[in-house]
Amino acid sequence: MNSNPALHIKNITAGYRGKPGVLAHLEAAPFFPGGAYALIGPNAAGKTTLLRCIAGLLQARGEVWFGNENILHLSLKRRASMISYMPQHLPQDVDLIVIESLISALKASPFDQVSAKLNTVKRKAFDLLEQMDIADLALEPLNQLSGGQRQLISLAQSIIRQPAALLLDEPTSALDLQHQVAVMKLVRAYAQKGNIVIMVLHDINLASRWADEITILHKGKIAAQGKPHAVLTPQLLKSVYEVDAAVESFSNGVIQISVTG
Repeated sequence: MNSNPALHIKNITAGYRGKPGVLAHLEAAPFFPGGAYALIGPNAAGKTTLLRCIAGLLQARGEVWFGNENILHLSLKRRASMISYMPQHLPQDVDLIVIESLISALKASPFDQVSAKLNTVKRKAFDLLEQMDIADLALEPLNQLSGGQRQLISLAQSIIRQPAALLLDEPTSALDLQHQVAVMKLVRAYAQKGNIVIMVLHDINLASRWADEITILHKGKIAAQGKPHAVLTPQLLKSVYEVDAAVESFSNGVIQISVTG
């Protein structure tokens, strides 16, 4: 039986200087271990803001419970022992090769690997790159990678710490179709090990195909939350995205969204 707790978001309000109310008293149904969850919604709906609040990168009012701890009150170090956040973009000026960046990410965590021999840590990093089919990038400088390659390495840096909750901000935005599928398979497999994965996706069809549940944000609040076939209705898409859309269901349970007007 999985021992990781669920993640509960209650009454979250957050924003930025000059735009204080991006999220307004946001309430969400629990995110359970073993689930891959997609956050979707129009631009500026609050998707990235919500992830940054959970990760501790943006100050918020309210409660985010992970087990019996309100993680909004924890230190970044303590929160990092439970949660890992993949941003949309890696910093451009990091003077490391790929394998060094993974070793650094692992050593920055509070896990047992920190005290392990360098060869053991390096082997763990190489194993993950091989699992992701990008071992050929191990000795490449980060600042010479393409946008898609950098996105894959950013995902590897987040996963290598083995967090109980993995937060991904547009993990497939710069990837071709082949790598999109590879990343989503990896993400689902990571969730099925008993972890929580919450990912911001702009592609609604990608979200409906790979996520166990979808949370739709609109104007700083949650417009709907649940199984893709239950929440992705023409009426909701019209209300949130202001488009006319058809929702087609297939025998394998997958749904396809097509804009009709």
